[in-house]
This record gives sequence, structure tokens and C-alpha cells, in this order.
Amino acid sequence: MGGVATAQAQDPIVIKFSHVVAENTPKGQGAKMFAEEVKEKLGDRVKVEVYPNSSLYGDGKEMEALLLGDVQMLAPSLAKFEQYSPSLQLYDLPFLFDDIDAVDRFQHSDAGQGLLDSMQDRNIQGLAYWHNGMKQLSANKPLREPKDARGLKFRVQASDVLDEQFKELRAVPRKMSFGEVYQALQTGVVNGQENTWSNIYSQKMHEVQPYITESNHGIIDYMVITNADFWNGLPDDIRSQLEDILVDVTQKVNKQAYDLNQQAKQSIIDAGTSEIIQLTPEEREEWREAVRPVWEKFQDDIGEDLIEAAQGANQSEATQSETTQ
Repeated sequence: MGGVATAQAQDPIVIKFSHVVAENTPKGQGAKMFAEEVKEKLGDRVKVEVYPNSSLYGDGKEMEALLLGDVQMLAPSLAKFEQYSPSLQLYDLPFLFDDIDAVDRFQHSDAGQGLLDSMQDRNIQGLAYWHNGMKQLSANKPLREPKDARGLKFRVQASDVLDEQFKELRAVPRKMSFGEVYQALQTGVVNGQENTWSNIYSQKMHEVQPYITESNHGIIDYMVITNADFWNGLPDDIRSQLEDILVDVTQKVNKQAYDLNQQAKQSIIDAGTSEIIQLTPEEREEWREAVRPVWEKFQDDIGEDLIEAAQGANQSEATQSETTQ
């Protein structure tokens, strides 16, 4: 008996955490922080091995690896989940959330937390939401009102909702990988794109995009996920401690992502290569109305109740408490 216990004590539970970005990004830092906190709090019982920069699996292979049990944790972009859970297309709907605080309120709500469980039938368990940030529109001409986007070619992630977003604006969506965007903008293969301030700055897109509209029209977020069978098979005390560590790391990652975006925005302003266009509340509402048919098109797939819950998160907490009193 004692021999078995000793053997088990010497065998840590290994969690391979694979991701496709650099270590100095919010997601890269989050994975590293998670590994460090697990080592600090769980000692030899659990070992987290982090594989950044697609060093273990690239974008196309990582989900398959998770389902096969070859890795235990990933943090893909929310836009990658439409084939596993149509309801997660909610996060790609344009101009749904007013700002990052509204996104936070929704993700902490019962509806937002429920979406973490929406892929259990596919053996995928969501654990946390990590922010990259709110998306801005950039182009080779000023984008002040929806008609300004007509005829322009925009790079998009591989998402049906994002595809439809630009079609609704009578623009031309072009799906391409993140790494190809700078050259495509430089050579005119596409005229514009949508991204967070930190992604625009780190990829030097502002150097080849003379106009950036601060639209805050969408979100680039990640979902930290695990293989559900693996997670449910962990000892209860270990799973509980890992959940607590993730809550702590998530707060730090999301604060860091916000700060990084503010710094990147200031760096773009300081570079002087792009004019930053600010939208008035009325102009932003005009954009929202222009793309609202996209909400209606995907409403049955996503669920009308979820879209309403997300809209409700746009009210400030003070307003929400007033309306519930």
C-alpha cells in the first residue's frame, strides 16, 4: 500500500498548455502566470508545461490535439468555436457591446458563465475568458459612417459572422491568417482590417493604415479550455485549487490586456502615421443600426435570449440596480 502511495506522490499530474502567440502577449503571460502559480500552490502534485508560439501545435491542429488528450489546455480565440457551439458566435456580433466593461459584466453573468459549458457534449470544458481587447477599424480612407466602407476589401478571421458583418456594409471580406495581414495591407491585397490596439501596434499595421476609427465594435477574446474528461477525472481538491488559481490569473491577464491596449493606442498616436477618428455616440449608433441585420441573421443559431442578455450588460451597474429595484 505504502509503495503505491509513494509512486503516486512522485508522479505529478502533467498539464500541457499549448498556444500560438508570443510569450510577451496577454495570453502568453497568462499561461506563464498560471504555470508559476500552480507550481507555487500545488508543488509537485501538478506540473504545467507551457508551449508558446505554436511550438507544439499550430492553429489548425491544436483542437484535435486537445480532443485526443495530447494537450490538456488551450486558449483559442472565441471566433474559433462556431463549429463546436453556434451560441458562441454571439461574441463576434458587431457593435453588440459598448465597451470592455460591458463584456466583463456579461461574461460574469449566468448567461456568460453558461457559455463556458456549451461544448461539454464535444468533450470541451471552458474554464475562463481572457481578454485581448476591443476591436478598431482601420482602412486606407477615413471611416466615419457606414457608407465609407463600401467596396473596400477587409481582412477577417475565419468566422461566418465577421464575413457577414462586412458584406452588410457592402464591403468585401477576405479571410486570411493574422501573420499575413501586414503584407496584404502594404501591397493592397486588402484595404482595411479590424483589430485591437495592441495587435495593430505589435504588427506595425498603423504604418500601412493611414486611418484608424476608434469603433470598439467587437471583441477579441480567448476562452481557456480543457479536455472535459481530463478535467472531470482530476481529484476534487486539485480541480478546485486549479479553478481558484485561474480566477486570480484571469483578473491579472485582463487588467494587463487593458493596460497594453492603452499603451499601444498612445504609441500609435505618438508615431503620427495614422489619423485616429473618434465617433460621436450618434455616429456609433448609425454603425450599429447598419449592421443590426447581422444579429437577426444569426439570432436562431445563437439564441435571442443570449443576445438580449448581452445587450442588457451595456447598462452601467448603477442603471441595472435602479431597474431591478
